[in-house]
Amino acid sequence: MRKYFDRIARIAGNVLTVHAEGVTYEELAVVVGEERSAPAQVIKLEGDQVSLQVFAGTQGLSTRDRVRFLGHPMEFPYGDGLLGRVFDGAGRPRDERPDPEGTLVRLGSPPVNPVKRRLPDRMIRTGIPMIDVFNSLVESQKLPIFSVAGEPYNALLARIGLQADADVIIFGGMGLRHDDYLEFRAAFEKGGVLTHSVMFVHTASDPVVECLLVPDLCLAVGEQFALAGKRVLVLLTDMTAFSDALKEIAITMEQIPSNRGYPGDLYTQLARRYEKAVDFEGAGSMTVLACVTMPGDDVTHPVPDNTGYITEGQFYLRNGRIEPFGSLSRLRQHVNGDTRDDHRAIMDGCIQLYADCMASREKRDMGFEVTPWDEKLLRYGEMFEGRIMDLAVDISLEDALDRCWLLLGECFDPAETGLRRALIDEHWPSGAAR
Repeated sequence: MRKYFDRIARIAGNVLTVHAEGVTYEELAVVVGEERSAPAQVIKLEGDQVSLQVFAGTQGLSTRDRVRFLGHPMEFPYGDGLLGRVFDGAGRPRDERPDPEGTLVRLGSPPVNPVKRRLPDRMIRTGIPMIDVFNSLVESQKLPIFSVAGEPYNALLARIGLQADADVIIFGGMGLRHDDYLEFRAAFEKGGVLTHSVMFVHTASDPVVECLLVPDLCLAVGEQFALAGKRVLVLLTDMTAFSDALKEIAITMEQIPSNRGYPGDLYTQLARRYEKAVDFEGAGSMTVLACVTMPGDDVTHPVPDNTGYITEGQFYLRNGRIEPFGSLSRLRQHVNGDTRDDHRAIMDGCIQLYADCMASREKRDMGFEVTPWDEKLLRYGEMFEGRIMDLAVDISLEDALDRCWLLLGECFDPAETGLRRALIDEHWPSGAAR
């Protein structure tokens, strides 16, 4: 039995400070009050002053209450019974079903040693041509979706969850509007993937401290499924809401702010989560795909800026499409050489011609004379946006490659594409001009 401490010095927001000894960082505690008891977690140690974040808020608590430390960090039960379940940010059921049972696993464990990781070399197919063809998603990759408010980033994330060839989907929602949460849940139920999914959802009306637990819950559970041999895909939205929760707690604790008020350890906090992506030798894998909203479409904002240094590329979502120029999957070369012999050539050739189209559009918009070659490029650009870039397009990788060849055949002569003659002879669409 752990000792009770009753020397509570202050309560500010959802953070409580108590004088205590023999306490460790991230240890769980229970604040026992006259009106109610509340779980909490250690977030700062400074001498004998221990700061705790109270999960359900400090309303109803006072400095006359007592704190009991539990001697271990937060844990969550893991087992196959988690599949099909929906929980809140503190791990409590949202689906009106019993509390989960299973082996307790600790949250916030260190990332796997890189020496023990398997080199990523397996593609995750999504049915989205702008991902599968041009920026392939790879197992154990950590990749953000950079977007702005109003873009369909949640719809894109839900679609990837519905169509990705993964064994287990772990969804983490942070600061979601209630209708966004219901849309995710309805989409997973209707698409038939909820049965092999686990959802942890923090809504905007929930206590802010519970937002900080969502990524750790998702990654702790996902890691256990990966160790059991499953191919796990973790979907997180929105990591900017997670970072804002960090900032709010830091302000409450009167920490010295860093860039735009965020805590100085923002990079470390983000890296601790993203680096959990792993491909285990002889077991499964865990891939992390996270939405990151950019206030004011500013990529230099601290959250996307720090994220870009940690992750292995990014998808840019603008005007309802994944933009080909800012988007990058740094691991795509590990997989797109093993799909089809024309994959890399089509990837490079189509994007080069689309870049030429953008130059022709600028030339036209500035009132310069448009040549017949510009006309070809402009026609190609419109067709490429409608048939390939549109997020409503849902086709396999092979069908997408074939569609790219058909598009080239409709707009250009073979010599104008810049593709190798051997590939043209093999894949050029029949009936198109040679």
